[in-house]
Amino acid sequence: MSATADHAESLAARLGFQSEQVVQEIGYDDDVDQEFRDAVEKLVTELADEDYDDVADAVLLWFRDEDGDLTDALVDATELVEDGALILLLTPKTGRDGYVEASDISEAAETAGLSLAKGLPVGKEWTSTKLVTPKAAKAKR
Repeated sequence: MSATADHAESLAARLGFQSEQVVQEIGYDDDVDQEFRDAVEKLVTELADEDYDDVADAVLLWFRDEDGDLTDALVDATELVEDGALILLLTPKTGRDGYVEASDISEAAETAGLSLAKGLPVGKEWTSTKLVTPKAAKAKR
């Protein structure tokens, strides 16, 4: 395995993907970072496509500015996973075609009821934002 493939696999794990997970991928196209995608696929149990009709453990969401409404995409993604699940939003880096403003991501995440966490750059063209669905209210002691 190459050093960059090792880095991509390590990055996938640091962002929260784990073995035994079923990850639903949304927004796949020929412009995605294939090395990172392959690393996620290698790490998890299954990388399912948009037509997957069961509950996933996490969502890998590739999103570009021209893909429509980000809030709608995030709300749809929350319906695909359990409470507390990871939704990793991948958007083109600043200055790239399809770039999404950080303020738009923050606003869409808040509207969708997601907790926003810092992500990391993914390859040369993409950056990630970790989003977490709220956990069900815990019983008071």
